[in-house]
Amino acid sequence: MYFFRRTLFLIPLLLVISMVAFTLVRMAPGGPFDKERAPASPEIERNLKAKYHLDKPLPVQYAIWLGGVLRGDFGPSLKYRSHNVTDIIASGLPITLVLGGLAFAFALGVGIPLGFITAVKKGHWEDHVGGTLAILGICIPALVVGPILVMFFGVRWKLFPVALIGTPMHLVLPTVTLGLFFAGRVARLMREGMLGVLDAEFITAARSKGVPERDILLRHAFRTAVLPVVSYGGPLLADLMIGSFVVEQLFRIPGIGVFLVSSSLNRDYTMLVSLVLLYAVVLLVANLLVDFAYGLLDPRVKLA
Repeated sequence: MYFFRRTLFLIPLLLVISMVAFTLVRMAPGGPFDKERAPASPEIERNLKAKYHLDKPLPVQYAIWLGGVLRGDFGPSLKYRSHNVTDIIASGLPITLVLGGLAFAFALGVGIPLGFITAVKKGHWEDHVGGTLAILGICIPALVVGPILVMFFGVRWKLFPVALIGTPMHLVLPTVTLGLFFAGRVARLMREGMLGVLDAEFITAARSKGVPERDILLRHAFRTAVLPVVSYGGPLLADLMIGSFVVEQLFRIPGIGVFLVSSSLNRDYTMLVSLVLLYAVVLLVANLLVDFAYGLLDPRVKLA
């Protein structure tokens, strides 16, 4: 029942998000036809606005766009006029989702064990080395990590291809570039969570009862310590999709990240609002999954 109510709540929330995005985009200075190669005559500009319903009041424009969205049609792109927004999203979204999913798995697969080890080995060399690696991952941006990986692993040692998408090997360097920062964040969250749990009373009680240390760490401490990482998982997915723009540019990956920025610069209203709505759906669904994972990991949480 809880998840049914949450799912129903997503509908009005997405309507509000789309309405606000639609309004703010229209209020921004400039228009989609300002950067034409030749200045359009007033008559041509009127015809263009009439073709794309830009001559109608804002509520009417929103109603027309929303009606198309409900039918699965996000409308025509105002910049790439020979393409439909739906077609552009359909071609680029799977690539962005694959890249984001792999980077998400990389961030969790590296960050959780690293944070776990540094907490368990607090004060030892494992803690110092792991903490340094986590800080480096957080501090060095993708714009720096990407070219370094390309220079060594792609150009000098020729271990991985460096551009486009052809084989699974093409995704290795982009995945590491995109996921390294988030792996450092996850490692820090996991370490802090473990350090807090290891000092808890139920851990002390388990040790006094003679429970093996391995069971204490993996069966008792880990389930509670990983909860901050689970909470971060929802925003993490959205951050990965938005952050993929830089990586897609670096590695010439044909995802949808490039369209988010280009549509903002070119005032491509339909493309920009559709991508904002898409990212909102990803974030809200991810947060819903986080709540579900919380209920599984923490018996104190009751979802009614």
